[in-house]
Amino acid sequence: MTDVAKTCFPPVVDAHTRLLILGSLPGDASLQAAQYYAHPRNQFWRLLEQVLQQPLIELTYAQRLACLQARGVGLWDVVAQAQRQGSLDTAIRAASHNDLSTLCMGLPQLQALAFNGATAARIGSKQLHGDTALLPRLTLPSSSPAHTMPFAQKLEQWLPLRSVLMPG
Repeated sequence: MTDVAKTCFPPVVDAHTRLLILGSLPGDASLQAAQYYAHPRNQFWRLLEQVLQQPLIELTYAQRLACLQARGVGLWDVVAQAQRQGSLDTAIRAASHNDLSTLCMGLPQLQALAFNGATAARIGSKQLHGDTALLPRLTLPSSSPAHTMPFAQKLEQWLPLRSVLMPG
């Protein structure tokens, strides 16, 4: 079977983005649904619901994105396009990367970056230059169902995102 070319979604950011959460590249379920973190077993929305202390899962996708933006959370991926059979990060080949530094420089309130998984952190960290390389970064355990750490352990490592999003 040959690898299939896959392309990321546009960034979900605005001038009020304080925290940018970066994944690697959307999986097949997300690409088919044209939605970030659409796989029903991906724990992203459940984790963010706990971090933000606000219901997300019951909302429509558009409402989820609006809620994130209202709370200063942006989304994007570090890989712009790649060849990949299936959805695993380990299957990413011939990747081209997004220009994270340019995006970050255009976000005047940006305070931190959070990488959703080790692959996103490894690739994304190489894309940061100049002042953007100085931004605080957190590498989170992947919300993917392929990353089998128990939810409670993942959540423990996602909760520090609150410090960027909730003053005081």
